[in-house]
Amino acid sequence: MARKDPYRNFRFKIQIKGVSVAKFSEITVPETTVANMQYRDGDDPTHVRQLSGLTSFGNVTLKRGITDEMGLQQWFEKVVDKGAENNRQAITITLVDETGSDKCQWDISEAWPIKYEHSGFNATGNEVFIETLELVHEGITRKK
Repeated sequence: MARKDPYRNFRFKIQIKGVSVAKFSEITVPETTVANMQYRDGDDPTHVRQLSGLTSFGNVTLKRGITDEMGLQQWFEKVVDKGAENNRQAITITLVDETGSDKCQWDISEAWPIKYEHSGFNATGNEVFIETLELVHEGITRKK
């Protein structure tokens, strides 16, 4: 039986419709949860049934070293100025194996930024200056 190792998490790519450059050092893929509701029939006083409720999706967090590329900042500013209605984007996150082949893919629908921040300035530091974008969305689906 051939050994099948799990994929490593450090090789990935992201595509954001409407943003020309999207290279990131870290992406947090959010959780998806389904709420449960308890229900008891009036004629069964001893048994509580568990029913599924609303599905909720956590936020996506993108981090990268800041460059002179302004696409993420401009996307956030459009949302600030005009709202999210016409500024939602489809996002695809793809996990890549050691040979460069696409292995897993997550599609995120109707995403838009709710928070933009960057790391602080420090005259004694030598770390990369990081920008962070937090996105809300309406669903995440693993395609492969």
